[in-house]
Amino acid sequence: MSVESIPAEDESHEIDTSSILTVSGGHFVHDTFSAFLSPLLPRLIEKLGLTLTQAGDLAVFVQLPSLLSVLIGYMADRVSVRYLVIFSPAVTATLITMLGLTPSYAAAAILLFCVGISVMSFHAPAPAIIAQISANKVGRGMSIFMAGGELGRSVGPLLVGYGVTQWGIEGLWRLMIFGWIASAILFFRLKDVSAKSKRKDATKIDKRAFFRVFAPLFGVMVFRSLVVNGLSVFMVVYLESEVGLQFWLATVLLALYELAGVGGALSGGTMSDRIGRKQTMIGAIVFSAFFMYLFLNVSGLLILPVLMGLGLTALSVTPVIQALVQEQLPENRATASGMFILFAFIIRAINIRVIAMMGDSIGLPSTLMTVTVISLIAIPLVLTLPDAPKQKRA
Repeated sequence: MSVESIPAEDESHEIDTSSILTVSGGHFVHDTFSAFLSPLLPRLIEKLGLTLTQAGDLAVFVQLPSLLSVLIGYMADRVSVRYLVIFSPAVTATLITMLGLTPSYAAAAILLFCVGISVMSFHAPAPAIIAQISANKVGRGMSIFMAGGELGRSVGPLLVGYGVTQWGIEGLWRLMIFGWIASAILFFRLKDVSAKSKRKDATKIDKRAFFRVFAPLFGVMVFRSLVVNGLSVFMVVYLESEVGLQFWLATVLLALYELAGVGGALSGGTMSDRIGRKQTMIGAIVFSAFFMYLFLNVSGLLILPVLMGLGLTALSVTPVIQALVQEQLPENRATASGMFILFAFIIRAINIRVIAMMGDSIGLPSTLMTVTVISLIAIPLVLTLPDAPKQKRA
């Protein structure tokens, strides 16, 4: 069954796994390249003479274009913007692999801002496509989609480690070919697919419904994301400077953490279809804080299983939240996805800035321990989220 043959709003049809895998494959390649920045930070700090705060701000520049994500999502509910999904892997791969050629901090910031535009252009419409072809198994479809991204973020550090070892940071541009191959495949598979909603009332936005979902969700995401944001940006820096590992080994551990996140992404959304979104989120928040505490207090070979547990739990929440957002706002799925992306990126930018400044002030280990404790505030906020509509529950 092809994607274009599926009625977008016919919830009686079966989940189209083949088409979901196509979009998820694009997510895999795209996020492989968008994951380059974190493992490159130690080399950029060395090359450009940056402080930890300046290095963290480079990740913030990637988040700034998220201010446009709601607009892109709004457009995707009304006109097809599938070409954004199709060509984003090629654009992101091209821009991020040129990072090693930047001669100054300002040039790197501008380039990363452009990367952020490409990242946002993919992530705003793509979940709406997934939701439309997932029938009444939105959690499962979103899990497969998010697992593709997590798998990409696990391969990204390994690819960076290989590229830097072979050609140096200036030679990473050779890797952009993989992004262009992915976009070519997506073009032929998705050229007739639309992300826009087929509902007649898609032009209307229920502002009260949006507020009911996103007001409590903002608080959940602010605190829940502290652990994830701290690790995603500063793990290689922490493992090199505080633990004393070599660069290649630090990138491997980051890759294994993200690889464990594939299992978390696959299990999180599917589990939430069965036991509920709130219960799944609360469990993930508790266990991720526990594993983060262990990560900061163990050494030697024990780091590996702890990191795997941390990736499995900390990275399992995003598909659950996306599924909740999609099922609560079915008339404006892409707009809702854009709002989620907006929240996620803005919160990530704020959290990274705060963590970087705290790291410069009190040290990275103390900072990561502090944000781990603070992340538990998300638990009571999860209880204020709306319940899933009964007809959507698996």
